[in-house]
Amino acid sequence: MRKLLFCAATAASLHAYAYADGETAAKNHAPIGVMGDHMHKAGEIMFSYRYTHMDMSGSLIGDDEVTPETVATTVPNHFFGAPMQPPTLRVVPTDMTMDMHMVGVMYGLTDWLTIMAMGMVVEKDMDHTTFQGLAGTAVLGTFTTESSGFGDTKIAGLVRLFESETSGARHKAHINAGFSIPTGSTTETDQILTPMGATPSPRLPYPMQLGSGTFDLEPGVTYNGRSDRFSWGAQYRATLRTGTNDEGYSLGDVHQATAWSQYGPAPWIAFSLRAAFRTQETIDGIDPAIVAPVQTANPDFQGGERIDVGFGVNLAGQHGYIKGHRLALEFVLPVYQDLNGPQLETDWSVTAGWQKAF
Repeated sequence: MRKLLFCAATAASLHAYAYADGETAAKNHAPIGVMGDHMHKAGEIMFSYRYTHMDMSGSLIGDDEVTPETVATTVPNHFFGAPMQPPTLRVVPTDMTMDMHMVGVMYGLTDWLTIMAMGMVVEKDMDHTTFQGLAGTAVLGTFTTESSGFGDTKIAGLVRLFESETSGARHKAHINAGFSIPTGSTTETDQILTPMGATPSPRLPYPMQLGSGTFDLEPGVTYNGRSDRFSWGAQYRATLRTGTNDEGYSLGDVHQATAWSQYGPAPWIAFSLRAAFRTQETIDGIDPAIVAPVQTANPDFQGGERIDVGFGVNLAGQHGYIKGHRLALEFVLPVYQDLNGPQLETDWSVTAGWQKAF
């Protein structure tokens, strides 16, 4: 009888552990690709590091794939008529990678207000094919441009809207009230190969710059819900440009919406599925120093729409020296892209991160 009672108590204890709904459970954090997803109690502080890698290749006009030869022979050059500018785009991007290292801190000023700040370092590489002369598909050569340095800095306040519990589920929502400080460069340069064989080092086109050059508003709203073994959430965020930068343009406004669900078989691990929609407008204005027969130099060939699906895992320490530590990974695949092209299409991205709350 004593042995039977011990086994029953042990089983009950394991069940409670497996499905505990404590604040440190892995399922109570959104996928690592979601920013500003949660708040902190008064006096609590959290440090974080995220690494994101994005890979792009091939060009789209709308949602149609086009070859470099098609771009080089049929797409008009925005700068045709200026000296040494051919009638069509004779330099075509073929691949691009971007790596971002993001360091953040969050602090609970009160139970209803959390402040956060995030800085980042950005590294970009873009491969190009240069077609010879003014027409035809003869390849003159290839080259790669690079840029790296600090990106823009993000500051935000998270303001609690409500927190409630109904039918065994907990619900929370908060406002994301953020802004972006233009600490990233908009004057990066590198050596290129022109259709005439010259190798100057002009200012790089817009996608290769490191920041927006403008103070940007970043409003949003986030909802989180959770029950015994599941959690879910949704977020809307925008980036709204407030003016024109020193180079004479402003990047297009961005609107993003995402929703996710997670299953946590145990407090220390959770698996996530996420869908995300992103739309960005074209560039307003033009940098007079960015003049080249390449699609990335045309302000109208920026922005578009994209739908992504993300698969992730969260790991959260529960005991001892690993308690409060979180490791997470999310792999994201685009399932639909409609670009103001020609533009390089996104193939995939991955985000890995660490967080520690005190």
